[in-house]
Amino acid sequence: MADLIVNGGRPLSGTIVPSGNKNSVLPILCATLLTDEPVLLRNVPDITDLEKLVAFMRRQGSRIDWDHASGRMRIDHSGFKKSLVDDELPQDMRSTVLLYPSLLHRMGRIVARSTAKGCSLGVREIDPHLDVLRALGATVEAAEPLSISLSGGFKAGRYWMDYMSVTVTENFAMAAALAPGISTLINAASEPHVQDLCAALVAMGAKIDGIGTSRIVVTGVGRLHGAEIYISTDYHEVVTFLALGAITGGSVRVEKSLPQHFDLIARAFGKLGVSIEHEGDTAVVRAPQRLVIEPPLTRNLLPKIEAAPWPYFSVDLLPLLIALSTRAEGTIHFWNKVYENGFSWMPELAKFGAHVVVSDPHRIIVFGNRPLRPAVVDSPYVIRAAVALTMVAASIPGRSVVRNAEIIQRAHPRFVENLRSLGADLDWK
Repeated sequence: MADLIVNGGRPLSGTIVPSGNKNSVLPILCATLLTDEPVLLRNVPDITDLEKLVAFMRRQGSRIDWDHASGRMRIDHSGFKKSLVDDELPQDMRSTVLLYPSLLHRMGRIVARSTAKGCSLGVREIDPHLDVLRALGATVEAAEPLSISLSGGFKAGRYWMDYMSVTVTENFAMAAALAPGISTLINAASEPHVQDLCAALVAMGAKIDGIGTSRIVVTGVGRLHGAEIYISTDYHEVVTFLALGAITGGSVRVEKSLPQHFDLIARAFGKLGVSIEHEGDTAVVRAPQRLVIEPPLTRNLLPKIEAAPWPYFSVDLLPLLIALSTRAEGTIHFWNKVYENGFSWMPELAKFGAHVVVSDPHRIIVFGNRPLRPAVVDSPYVIRAAVALTMVAASIPGRSVVRNAEIIQRAHPRFVENLRSLGADLDWK
């Protein structure tokens, strides 16, 4: 376990270049297993989840040359073994489920544990993945452990999801890419990282229509080929550093900020009195910001930020704006429409002196601009909650400790170094 020691109260200012998107690179790396031709990935983030996936592929015989300094990864799966070296799939990372299509394509059969996996946000069920694989020709034997088999390759199919699941959409796209005929997914997820995976598959020769919408149509091809793929900027990091600038009263510029994804994000910041500007592809938050919660024109309602699957405001970004709202004048309602435990860390926020009412597992009300004080808080196993607690600590003069904050490194490879470059005083213990 690792704790973050934060000596707060310093305005953070400067320029940041964010890393590649964790949520894009993991499924893209899994998708490279659909070809034996060399693939080059660029702007690869140096994160722990990726290390685990690369280690698994190397054990299976893949040749992967990862230059951490330049962010380049050269991949050759032509030596990938046709059976699992360790007899089972990795069990300690959520991205394992993204291996299902490519391993079925290569091996014809895999064995997986049916125990639902997840994090502190709530249970992540495996059933939707099995349903979509069945729709594309796989057979599932519902024993323990689960056996998933594929005879003669994937087959074209049509599937309408119960809800917009990112990883199920990604598994559909990977499996359907090599299924002869036309496959259709309705109620598909459309997050930027889903778009990135689809674009990577297209670069490898797949035919996908409707990228970025809730209905994707995949025309299967006989084979996929090698490609050079650029991992896009992590928009979560862009928002993180803008929010850190705003909450500490500093001025922060974030390059390569993907402004095409920022319309709704910028409006959400605006509800807290924060103006986000763009100069080309550089996002800017300037000092000072008003940090006054904007009342709605419907005066008998509280201002509200609600989060749900894209193109709603992202649930992964909600903790960052909750942290920012504790410094804003006024009262605001937050609504997490996805995770049943998305607000489980509110007692830790209260240790700083924040005033938060938990209405139910999905909704809270924040009474902003109450006096805050340094504190020792415990991070849940939720990346953005750990970041949000660090944000609040950075805004308060004095020494705070965010315990068990190492989960941040799963998504932010240079988090401490980047904050120090902006003038923060913090370190791991």
